[in-house]
Amino acid sequence: MQTNPRLNIRQVAWTNPVGADLRRAQQAELDARFGTPDHEAGTPPSAADCAVFLVAYDKGSGQPVGCGGLRLLDQATAEIKRLYVVPYTRGSGVAGSILAALEAEAFRQGITRILAEAGSAQADGRNFYASSGFDPVPNFGPYIGMEHSACYAKSIDCHSAAHTAMA
Repeated sequence: MQTNPRLNIRQVAWTNPVGADLRRAQQAELDARFGTPDHEAGTPPSAADCAVFLVAYDKGSGQPVGCGGLRLLDQATAEIKRLYVVPYTRGSGVAGSILAALEAEAFRQGITRILAEAGSAQADGRNFYASSGFDPVPNFGPYIGMEHSACYAKSIDCHSAAHTAMA
């Protein structure tokens, strides 16, 4: 699961306190970006529906620097949820490493398609998914009819998982 020599990416339980702290930081940032705490479409992810949740730690300092999970939508499809990188490490490859680890885990679990969504206040997220090989798709699930959401999809196979891991 390791994709970056500067990181230690670990699978943890959804209830892991470090993961919970990172998710709270992400939600606080989104609350500020959107100007409201009411910005999530649908039901928030939980331990019951997340197939995997990862936390990335900086090997040098031991500090947690990011997280991300996959919510199962059906047997072969998952949605990226709570992909977050602490601000001081952005632009250093942490998000790409977490994504690569998520894709590798998706492949291992037999997931063949990953979906993602980024809202109007997340231009960085939109750019990230586009540059990571995701294609724009019609809004799915709780995002249907939400004009400010942008949705993306990526097929996962041994080649795509390996390519992302090497990027």
